[in-house]
Amino acid sequence: MRAACVAFLLALAFAGADHAVASPSGAPTYPFEQTTGTSGQGDGSARAQGDPAAAAGQDGAPAASDDAGADAAAAPEPQADGGSAGDDAQAGGWDFDEEEEVVPTFMDEVRAQALDIGAVAIFSVFAFISFFRKSDRLKVVTLVASVAYLGFYKSQLISIVNVFGLFGGNLPIFRHNLAWYLLAVITIVSTVLWGRVYCGRICAFGAFTQLVDRIAPDRWQIKIPKAIERRASLIKFGILGSALAYFLLTKDPLIYPYIEPFWMFGLHLRTPVLLTMLGLLLVTTVFVRNAYCRFLCPLGAALGVLSKLTVFRIKRWSECNTCRICEKTCEWGAIRGPQIVMTECVRCDDCERLYEDKNKCPHHLIILRGKKRPVQIIPLTVAKS
Repeated sequence: MRAACVAFLLALAFAGADHAVASPSGAPTYPFEQTTGTSGQGDGSARAQGDPAAAAGQDGAPAASDDAGADAAAAPEPQADGGSAGDDAQAGGWDFDEEEEVVPTFMDEVRAQALDIGAVAIFSVFAFISFFRKSDRLKVVTLVASVAYLGFYKSQLISIVNVFGLFGGNLPIFRHNLAWYLLAVITIVSTVLWGRVYCGRICAFGAFTQLVDRIAPDRWQIKIPKAIERRASLIKFGILGSALAYFLLTKDPLIYPYIEPFWMFGLHLRTPVLLTMLGLLLVTTVFVRNAYCRFLCPLGAALGVLSKLTVFRIKRWSECNTCRICEKTCEWGAIRGPQIVMTECVRCDDCERLYEDKNKCPHHLIILRGKKRPVQIIPLTVAKS
């Protein structure tokens, strides 16, 4: 049953990638690049310049009807005194009032995007309710909602492209992307306050891999030795640094689909190379827990750097200096002895639920044993005089 569920999730991912948008040139499309339509441009310009080939077919037949030709023949000749055709048009009663284009106000934009803004706000509130309540069931619902809404429905994720935008100034236009900016502000503020909550709960791809991890049988999982895991976790910082260096030197953001797979939700173009890379990554995810998020994600690395400023960190008991229960439980390699590595921690709640478990955490067990320890009564003897 679990194997069938994993196969269904992988098929769903490829279905999303198959509906991605392709550009005519076969190259990935920059998600926030402003482009202008070119369809029919040549035809329009040819007609504006009076090109006869634009007004007639290839066989030289006129494009207009006989009545139109008669009207054209009856049209007045240009005036010798420099009068324009526009003057003749006005004299003939063709005086049309030019309609002024109505520019929408900011409140018009807000009303037009109110549904998206409200949906992002409601989802974010629910995600943080699950975070503060440390409820595993609510967390699963949040992960499913993230994949369904932010992933396949809206394709709205924070991306390495946005990190490029911070250095290149090419961020989405504010008034046209209010819901995205709300999500970006929530991501930054939550990272500074609590750490990489976005990675652990809100990111659609991270949610997808966590759902795959929950469904895949434990016997399929490959345990990576701690020493290798610690070194592998540095790869994503190398990818982040290399990608930023490449962008600053070339100003070319089109490297992004090769270093992050978020386009699988339908954001951008797919090519045979990209689909092959995505397939390998998804298969790896089945056998190595959260492989991309832990070792390869440049955005996770950027948020990891920001998480060094985290204000409200996970509490630690004095017993954590010797206990290894949470370290063995952590699937992200974020606990190393008594230390929680904030650059790796995604606030998944696993260790925090253990802290509150009075039947498993040694801190509570020691306290309970101390309370239950019987008081030894020492009888008093009166010395005889």
